[in-house]
Amino acid sequence: MKPRVLLTRRIPSSAFATLEAACDVDRNDGELAPQDLLSRVRDKDGLICVFTDAITPEVMDAASGLKVVSTIAVGYNNIDVAAARSRGIVVTNTPDVLTESTADMTWALIMDITRRVSEGDRLIRRGGWKRWSLEFMIGTELRGRQLGIIGYGRIGRAVAMRAKAFGMDVVYANGPATTASGAISVDRLLATSDVVSIHCPLTPETRHLINQASLARMKRSAYLVNTSRGPVVDESALVWALKNNIISGAALDVYENEPAVHPDLLTLENVVLTPHVGSATTDTRTAMADLAVRNAIAVLTGQPPLTPVG
Repeated sequence: MKPRVLLTRRIPSSAFATLEAACDVDRNDGELAPQDLLSRVRDKDGLICVFTDAITPEVMDAASGLKVVSTIAVGYNNIDVAAARSRGIVVTNTPDVLTESTADMTWALIMDITRRVSEGDRLIRRGGWKRWSLEFMIGTELRGRQLGIIGYGRIGRAVAMRAKAFGMDVVYANGPATTASGAISVDRLLATSDVVSIHCPLTPETRHLINQASLARMKRSAYLVNTSRGPVVDESALVWALKNNIISGAALDVYENEPAVHPDLLTLENVVLTPHVGSATTDTRTAMADLAVRNAIAVLTGQPPLTPVG
């Protein structure tokens, strides 16, 4: 008898074919409501989910035979890992495969906000461009400026490597407790950087790491970029900083209460907003789904997981 797996979202056909060959799959193609998740997971041996699915102790207790929770993401703050561990459930994620695409997206946002690309696009579309002048749509050059990276893991390092092509100096901090060799404190990074890019995981310590006090430490000419997890940034504080010219601009791919966005952010010209698409390339999303599937199959067939959490 094949192990039974609940798949909470549609995945690329190649990854689904691999999963279906090894498992009896209950596939959900759209958003899965919490109560539906509870009812459909009850008789399952495995669960393949995405970061918007809350995998709570209640979900785990509903599935007494659950052996693995495989998330199609690097971040796993949506899963109660301690509760899973205490129940003997293996948790896996998908590191490495989305590093390059997320780093590319980070640089797309850096270039967009510093050179006012989206702002200019909006201006033209509403018929606001009347003439060219030397002072028109002035942006910020990156060469010789400092890029501060909060969270110097795989993605943070990939972002730093790309900074060389733009002639930027790079400093980094690994979060509130900075201990790694070469790292500086978050406070020093904020005070000295021209662009601050966030790549740390969401934990109790990093929730609202970027708040009113930390934004006030930044240069007035600085920009904030976030492609990690939305709640690392206090959006109300960010609105305050942008409206009061505490910083020059922000570019966000993630939000505090996704898919909702702070309404004031929608009204500001010095903000670039994208809908959590950091890893959204065909190659990367396929690789993520494939790794999540292979993780689940490995555990369900008595093999060690490829990329376990913890």
